[in-house]
Amino acid sequence: MIISASYRTDIPAFYGDWFRRRLDDGVVRVPNPYNAAQVSTIPLTPDAVDGFVFWTRNVIPFLPVLDEVAARGFPFLVHHTILGYPRAIDRAVVAPEKAVDALHAVHARFGPRAAVWRYDPVLFTSLTPPAWHAETFDRLAGALAGATDECVVSIAQVYRKTARNMDRAAAAHGFTWHDPDDAEKRAVLEGLAARARGHGLALSLCGQPHLRDLAPSAAGVGEAACVDAARLSDVAGRPLRALARPHRKTCACAASRDIGGYDTCPHGCAYCYAVRSPDAARARHKAHDPAADRL
Repeated sequence: MIISASYRTDIPAFYGDWFRRRLDDGVVRVPNPYNAAQVSTIPLTPDAVDGFVFWTRNVIPFLPVLDEVAARGFPFLVHHTILGYPRAIDRAVVAPEKAVDALHAVHARFGPRAAVWRYDPVLFTSLTPPAWHAETFDRLAGALAGATDECVVSIAQVYRKTARNMDRAAAAHGFTWHDPDDAEKRAVLEGLAARARGHGLALSLCGQPHLRDLAPSAAGVGEAACVDAARLSDVAGRPLRALARPHRKTCACAASRDIGGYDTCPHGCAYCYAVRSPDAARARHKAHDPAADRL
């Protein structure tokens, strides 16, 4: 079994002590996000877990926990999102320069396959037009050369929560945003792929096969496997016991169990799909008990 920690919240940035305690206890309880009365008990022991996939905007406070995870013999991947968006969009994430240094630290401490850079979601706003993405991506790709071999991208998918949060931020900070047509998306994807190649990075597209058809592999855009059993096997130095079963039809991820919870991340990113109310998420984080058996 592969454990995802977590695409529902930022465990490395905000819940590292809780995660360490869950490892000590060897178990975590995870409510069904659509029916809180249903609670799953998931073991976190070496005989049950083949590896971890961590998703974060700030791995810095989690580095000591990663040392413990490695010492216990678990292979892991760190997917680190680094965008450099203006504060009107990314209100409270760590500065991109510090995030770049942190991803280099993951590479240095845990090997060349443990770190993956995420440049997603790609937002089309008056603050971040295509030219802004071209310049910013190129700068970040240059700074991250040697820290990772892959960059995962996605074009923002406008869920209801995303639209509501973006509208709120746009009204507060005086910018506009839109969901572009396919021609604009293709041009941006192909531009990012060219810049990634220039810095020795493979570019892969996360969970959007219809967009990949717009900029096929001939243009340098591959299919992402964010929960990547092959990469985890490389980190472990051995084949995983877990079968690389598909997670869903729209991506190449292996099956995993996520242990996070929605509406618990206080980063306040304007485009977040996992938080309905930033104020409520901050309140939940403040009330969090690190000794609890669930988030």
